[in-house]
Amino acid sequence: MGFTVALSNVLLTLIFIVPGFIICKMKKAMADHLSTMSAVLVYICAPCMIVNSFLQLDFTWGGFGQMALFFAVTLVLQIVFMLILYLICRKKYADSRYRILTIGSVLGNVGFFGLPIVKALLPNNPEVMCYSSVYVLSMNVLVFTMGVFCLTNDKKFMTVKAVVFNPTTLGLVIALPLYFFGVKRYLPEIMTNAVQLLSNMTTPLCMIILGIRLATVSFKNLFTRPVIYLICALKLIVYPLFCYLAVCFLPLAFSFKASILILSAAPCASVILSMAEMHHAETELAANCVLFSTLFCFATLPVLVLLL
Repeated sequence: MGFTVALSNVLLTLIFIVPGFIICKMKKAMADHLSTMSAVLVYICAPCMIVNSFLQLDFTWGGFGQMALFFAVTLVLQIVFMLILYLICRKKYADSRYRILTIGSVLGNVGFFGLPIVKALLPNNPEVMCYSSVYVLSMNVLVFTMGVFCLTNDKKFMTVKAVVFNPTTLGLVIALPLYFFGVKRYLPEIMTNAVQLLSNMTTPLCMIILGIRLATVSFKNLFTRPVIYLICALKLIVYPLFCYLAVCFLPLAFSFKASILILSAAPCASVILSMAEMHHAETELAANCVLFSTLFCFATLPVLVLLL
């Protein structure tokens, strides 16, 4: 059952790539526009996704504690795996391929891609939506520091300001008071509906952007570069197994462990491509990693779900 649900939802998500690919081939959309679309995705839709996730839950100290723990666990797992890759590749860091490998093998599309999958697989556990948002938060600590450094090879982007002042943090600053004080029941329905609509836009918009990018890349470069296969194997197989083995024997709730596995198995983070588009750095390699891993996760993610 889990395999079928995972497969159908992954395929449904991938379908959104098709319209982006078509309109680009029809010359109705161009890659030059992607930086603007990426900014809408990162700075508007992503914060709304986080706010909407927290609006679905009633506050309890136990639930808040589980989210804090999820944040800590996912942050540590990402740092440890990234550090392992850095130690292996550090002598070759002048080559951008190895810098992209370090972040592409760890940072995943846990929000735009992972959230609808984990929600479909665990429909009776609404807390998994917040787990996804919390994972996005822990990931963005790395995206706006190590991630941007690996894309630009410039340490000036690795600042505390970048960690604190980013779209994910903004979404959390808005979401947490609403969650703590149960403000949802006092908010106008039109406002909550607007947030939910913008939240629901994240996955389709993310996949449409990928479809446009797919229409512009060389399929020869996409399928014939060994480094892309290596990055995708690490991201789609090795990293999620590493994460699941780290928590599977701990006294944690099933939804906690399942969320760790499913979200860690998401394809390379689209935010890597979004940041590459905005910084005009390593766009092709970042795009190829995101595209290739997204296309092939339809085979890997449903199989990994069988471990649950």
